[in-house]
Amino acid sequence: MLARHRQSLILQAVRSDGSARVSDLTQQLGVSDMTIRRDLEVLARDGLVEKVHGGAVLPGTPTTAHEPGFEDKLVLERPEKASIAHSAAGLVRPGTAIAITAGTTTFALAQCLIDVPGLTIVTNSLRVANLFSGTRGADGPAIVLTGGMRTPSDALVGPVADLTIKSLHFDTLFLGCNGIDPEAGLTTPNLAEAETNRTFIKLARRVVVLADHTKWGVVSLASFASLDDVNVLITDELLPDQARAAASEKIGEILVLRHSDGSPRAAEVLSGKASPAR
Repeated sequence: MLARHRQSLILQAVRSDGSARVSDLTQQLGVSDMTIRRDLEVLARDGLVEKVHGGAVLPGTPTTAHEPGFEDKLVLERPEKASIAHSAAGLVRPGTAIAITAGTTTFALAQCLIDVPGLTIVTNSLRVANLFSGTRGADGPAIVLTGGMRTPSDALVGPVADLTIKSLHFDTLFLGCNGIDPEAGLTTPNLAEAETNRTFIKLARRVVVLADHTKWGVVSLASFASLDDVNVLITDELLPDQARAAASEKIGEILVLRHSDGSPRAAEVLSGKASPAR
């Protein structure tokens, strides 16, 4: 099937139902999700659809405040998330204090840190806390859980979480997001989670964002940071060249993983603007 014909069918599907999921389109058209996402990029550049996490909607569709559950998000882009997490783990030094926000990609990072000695992890993720519960040795990571109100994605947020974070200090913050956009910055559907993420960012000496290519161009309800607040972005090779150029104008360093193993040698390092002093 020619790309133009395939894109026409995708556009018909979006116009018929108001939205379309990548997983459904891959089954209907018998192509890979990579092919569908490239088609959506073309349609989005032409202003025919708007990309959202996991698919596309008609232009002008109201921004949604719906937040999928953790299990729903866990199955999306698993190879990319694992690769990003493995690369991010290479930035963690034993004996340091770091922070990890809630999310499926950051959870994958936590899975890579189980055997790092002398590590202290500040987190608002119940999943991360449960991962280390009863499994760490005497020299394994120590967990500081923020407390707070629980969201559908198993994040602890709100005033209690914010007060706990403000009383702590950590070297590096590893942060996920529902969407990343040059104008809107980093976004999430949950207002309270946005405020808690802002608090994390204020306290961090270095901010590392973990975001696969599907997050680019997606704008959720609440912005919690601009791209200027990000020191390092770790993403995958499917991020379009145009997006890489736009991100490089505002972010200090971008690691674009070229292979699924996520090793440092498999990453293309893009130098952006000078990282902000913290």
